[in-house]
Formats: sequence, C-alpha cells, structure tokens
Amino acid sequence: MKAKLRLIPLFLLFSTISANSQHDQKNIISMELPDYIQFVNPFIGTKNMGHTFPGATVPFGMVQLSPETNFEPMHTEGKYNPETYRYCSGYQYSDSTIFGFSHTHFSGTGHSDLGDFLVMPTVGKLKLEPGDAALPKSGYHSGFSHANESAGPAYYSVLLDDYNIRAELTATERVGFHRYTFPKTDSAHIILDLMAGIYQHADKNVWSFVRIENDSTVTGYRQTNGWARTRTVYFVMQFSKKFKSYGHQKYNKPLYNGFYRKFNESGNFPEMAGKEIRVFFNFDTEEDEQILVRFALSGVSTEGAMKNMQTEIPHWDFDLIRNESQRKWNTELAKIEVETIKPEEKTIFYTALYHTMLSPVIFEDVDGNYRGLDQNIHQSEGFSNYTIFSLWDTFRALHPLFNLIQPARNSDMIQSMLAHYDQSVHKMLPVWSHYANENWCMIGYHSVSVIADAMAKGNTGFDTKRALLASVNTSRCSYFDGIGEYMKRGYVPEDMSANSVSKTLEYAYDDWCIAEMAKKESDSVIAGEYEKRAVSFENVFDPGFRFMKPKLSNGDWVMTFDPLDTHGQGFIEGNAWTYSLFVPQNIDRLIGMNGGNNKFIAHLDSIFTMKLDDKYIEKNEDITRDGMIGNYVQGNEPGHHIPYLYNWTTKPWKTQERVRMIMATMYGSKEDGLCGNDDAGQMSAWYVFSALGFYPVCPGSNQYVIGSPMVKEALLHFENGKSLKISTVNQGQENVYVRKILLNGKQLHRNYLLHEELTGGGELVYYMGKNH
Repeated sequence: MKAKLRLIPLFLLFSTISANSQHDQKNIISMELPDYIQFVNPFIGTKNMGHTFPGATVPFGMVQLSPETNFEPMHTEGKYNPETYRYCSGYQYSDSTIFGFSHTHFSGTGHSDLGDFLVMPTVGKLKLEPGDAALPKSGYHSGFSHANESAGPAYYSVLLDDYNIRAELTATERVGFHRYTFPKTDSAHIILDLMAGIYQHADKNVWSFVRIENDSTVTGYRQTNGWARTRTVYFVMQFSKKFKSYGHQKYNKPLYNGFYRKFNESGNFPEMAGKEIRVFFNFDTEEDEQILVRFALSGVSTEGAMKNMQTEIPHWDFDLIRNESQRKWNTELAKIEVETIKPEEKTIFYTALYHTMLSPVIFEDVDGNYRGLDQNIHQSEGFSNYTIFSLWDTFRALHPLFNLIQPARNSDMIQSMLAHYDQSVHKMLPVWSHYANENWCMIGYHSVSVIADAMAKGNTGFDTKRALLASVNTSRCSYFDGIGEYMKRGYVPEDMSANSVSKTLEYAYDDWCIAEMAKKESDSVIAGEYEKRAVSFENVFDPGFRFMKPKLSNGDWVMTFDPLDTHGQGFIEGNAWTYSLFVPQNIDRLIGMNGGNNKFIAHLDSIFTMKLDDKYIEKNEDITRDGMIGNYVQGNEPGHHIPYLYNWTTKPWKTQERVRMIMATMYGSKEDGLCGNDDAGQMSAWYVFSALGFYPVCPGSNQYVIGSPMVKEALLHFENGKSLKISTVNQGQENVYVRKILLNGKQLHRNYLLHEELTGGGELVYYMGKNH
C-alpha cells in the first residue's frame, strides 16, 4: 500500500487533539515521514469507564505524566467508596477541576494504584490543602475548561483558570518535563504533594523523604502500601529557576522525632521526612515567565534517578524533548499503516494502537539496574526489564499483538517474567504484577499463555527450557487459588475456593499451553501430564444443563444456580453463558458437548439477542450496559473470543457480521469511545486485530481466526524486514461479509491464517460483499 497520508518534505508537523480542534498543529520535527500521531486522540476512553488518561508519555514509558481531576479516597466512613473506581487513571472528562500532575498511572485498569509525586503550580496565598472539587478556591486545585486543554502523544497542555497559569507536559521514558507559564507575581508556588495518590487510603503512605540538594535540585523517595504492598519510588526534581524559599507541612504526628526537635523543620530546612508531607517552593515571576521542571524517576535510588535525568533530558529545551518523544510515537505507529472508510475510523484505529503501547512499562534505570520482586537491586543482562503485567486481560490479544509488531520487546517482557520467577519465594511467574510487587489480582497463571504464544510463533529470544520449568512450577503451587484441589480432583471445588469454574477453565487452558511448550521442548512426560490436565474443563460441564457449573468437594453439583448471574455462581466478572464458551484449546469438543453444530450456533445467537435484566449487572463495576449487546459483554475480557467462534461452525459469516457490528457500535472517536475498561490495552488490541480482519482466539497456537476487516487497506511492517499488505475489494459499511480471501495470489480455503504466513510478508486480499 502506498502511504496516502501527506508527506511533508524536510519537516513533519505534529498535532494535538483539543476540545475545539482535531488538528491543532504546533510542532516541527526534521524528518520526512507520514504524520500518524495526528490520528491519535488520547481523550478517547477518558469519559465514563474507559479509565484511560490524556497525559504525556512515550511508548512503554515508565513516566506517564497526567492530570488528576479529582481525589476520591478508597474508603469513606470505613467503607469502600465506589466513586474511587471512576478515578483508576486519575482523570474523568466530565470534571472541571485539576488538582495537579502526577508522574505514574495505569491505563484502563479496573483497580488502581500509583499517582506518584503530584506537582501543582499556583499563585497568590499559599494553599497546601487540595480542597474540595465542589467548592471552588477551597484548596490548591484549579478550575479548567476543555476549550483550553489539548493532548496528543507525548504532550498535554491546559490553562489553570484560577491562577492564569499555562501548564504543558512532555516526557521521556524515565523523566517528566513540565513547563509552566506564570503571570507577574511575587507569590508563585510549585507544590510537591507526597500525600496524593490513586486509590488512596489512610495507611497507604508508609514514608516519604526529601532532601533539598541546592537552590534548584530536590531528591527523595516515597514508599506506599497499596495494591502493591511494598512499593518504593525515588525521584530527582530540578527547576530551571532558583527558588527563593521553600518549606513543607507535615500532617502526621510522629510518636518519636528524636533530636530533630532541635530544629524548626517547617521552613527552609533542607531535609524532610514523614508519613504525610507536602512540600512547596516559592518564586517571583515576570509576566509570561516560564519555569520548567524536570522530574526523573527510579525504582532503585536517587542516584539512579539522577542518571536517568542526565541521560534523557540533560538540557532545558522543552520543545526538543517533545519533538523527540513524538517522533518515537510516530515510529511505533508507523508499524501499521491503514486507510479506512471513514476518517473517524482512522482515529479509532490509531488511538487503539497508541493505547496498546502504554503498558507494560520499562522498569529499570538507564544503566540496567532495577528493583526486583525480592526488593534487591538487580542488573538486567541481555534484556530490558518491564513491569505492569495485567495478564488476565492481556494474554488474550495484547501480547499476541506484540508477537506481530513488537516481538523483541515481547521477548524482553517474557525475560522480565522469568526474572520475577527467579526472585519469587513462591517460585511462580507473575499473576498480576507491578513495580517489583505481585498483587495477585484475578485468576489463572496466564504468564504461561504469553510464553507459549511466543514459542508457537517462533519468538524465542529467551531460554525456553527455563521458561517451561517456570511454567510447570507455577502450575504446581498447591496453595495458590485452589490449584492443590484442582490437581487432586481435576476441578476446583466451589466450597473450597470461590470462582471455582472460572479457575478450572482458565487453569485447563493454561495447562494446554504448558503441554504445547513441552512438545516444543520434546518433553513427552510433561506434555502427556498437561494434555490430561487440559481437558479438566469437562469436569465442570453439566451435560443435562449444558453449562459449565460449579461442583462441590464431594462431587455434587451446586444446587442453586443461575447461569445469568455474575455473583456467587462460580465465575469471576462473567456468568455461565460467557464462561461456558471458554475452551479455546478445544473448540470442536466444546461444540460437541453443546449438542453439535446447529445447537451451538443457536446458543451463540441467543447470547447476542437475549435481554438481560438489570439485576444481573447493577452490582458489577466492570460490566455496564455501555459494553453489552444482549448478554454478550465486549466491555470486559472473558468473552472477547466469542464472536469468532462461529468459524468452527457451518456459519462463519456470523462472525463477520458480529465483529463488524461490535467495531461500529462499541468503539468511537470521542471521549466516550471505549465501552469498558481498556484494561492495560487489551480492549484496544481486540480492535486492532479485528480491524485488520483476524484475531488470536487461542493464544499459544500459531493461528489467527478470520473476521471481517474494518480497514480498506493496511501495510504491516515486521521486525524481520518484511511487510504484509492487506487489501480489500468492494469494502463498504454494508459489505461486511468475506466472499473469498487470496493469500499471495492463492485462494484460502480455511477460516484461519498462520503466523508465519503473515510475517512472511506478501499480500492478503479480502473480497467483501453485502451477502454472505
């Protein structure tokens, strides 16, 4: 495909997305490439439950510098505060206040942490309390308008109305870069709030420590006990202008302060420590004077943070860093060139691709040092260390997408998982890990799926024998989440471990992955053992009821059972209708258990057409009407493969119909353009695959199942130097049915593509029509 985006000789104009303009062109980079970042709208998913953030970051960057539009504590009056869920990323588009700019965030998750090192510029009387969003001028927060806000890859800007301060943000992998334009005043302040955080609770801040190294350099760290229970992040903060004075307020009352009682620590004292502190720096400014702040992070030490700063931003040229960081984005986005039917579809596609590169994130200093799971400092050798592994979500499509367009990086991620295993006292691979901590969220041991998928697709830049051993040992940790009973009985009993059916089904799939890995390693003993474990799904299938159903430890079925309910029925974030279809490793057997071809088709049809009563979703944070079609839930992960299951029946055209309907109705180009949590990029990865016309129903195999492409044409550039051109004939909004497919000039007579067929390069042509 010839690039149809404009080529700008000698320079490339980069754009931002603002409330008033989709093409607010501002920056110039000396290069001759198509401008892909103009199609990225970071505000997509910031309204409602997409849980994305609009701030500045680079691909897979540790620093994700973004505004916090409100503070909602995790608990109020001793009970869970459901409003905190809306702020998993710190930002809600419906808000009109900004409390500051924090340096770490999750993208799209359904639980949260982070929000480290909030910085807020103000003028006038110094206020150290954040205040109440509903009460203007009640604290240091400010009002703002979307008319004066803009965002694009590696750039965010907003006018803080209460202070008439223009805030601009950009970032490198490990350093945030702030530029604040002040009015003329003798009372300008920059606040560093070490109490602020996402999913904040009374005991989250363990300790903070700050040193004033000189009149423009500050160092320190913060340790928190949140979703990650032992998390320490170090920082170096440098100002482009000397501050005239500084101080801090300590909000906790230490029982013992030793002989520090000799000092007045509150003002111009160069050492600060406490569980809850806020620091302030005072300046005089002229009209439109700019004060810049470089803020480097490290998981290792302040020395490491300083090295990161000196390496990545050794100067004060904000625009240069912004341009270099946007160029990084353009390079990554250029790996898939697409043309679409409608302009907004290109925005949806490239924003989805952008969202797939917000996690995992790099988690090591520029010298290769990183903090490990054992809280010791390690040196990465032969790989870059990554963190934020939301594996229950991302094994499905995100990591398979990386095996296509980011294989070297995905190999590094797997080596990071193996380092986690080596440092684990449980001898387990990550379940859900971030910032040198295992948080144990969700179920399964889906690191093995990520590893098996890489091995199946020839992406083996890691020790595969070691990976197999790590996978086997993980699957044999008897005290983890019902595995002991699963190994003993062939299923997880509901009276011994909740969500037992979901666990049994996901363990069985993961065990199939281990069997496939063992075959690759010619280990027939392990392969045989895990092939037997992989059919454990049969043990929770009730043939009379034709649903997966919880069993008790005595072998009896649970008597009270509602297949539509998501609570107390043996499932997690899904019901029996959804989870009864999770047997990706043996779909032919699944169809047979459900009565054969015709009955299975009817069963799939009913999922999309049935009406689900509100009582089944009203208590579920992760499932809302916005992400549902009948009883099918696109807004959460367990059912993402379901629309593709028609390919195993005599009516594969129904997959094409369903997939195009989902893309057209569940994704959009505005702030509410995600129908549920983006979940660390999984929701977006589903769209990227589906828009190209295929999807990895069973990660761990080398097959991608055919769907219906949304794009008119695409060009995929692979790391092996080859490219795949995807073309469509007679593409249109109504032409959703695939009449035939040509692969390198030969007609494809099956409903799947092989990984090596894609990465081998060439041309894939879909012939589309209105009729199936």
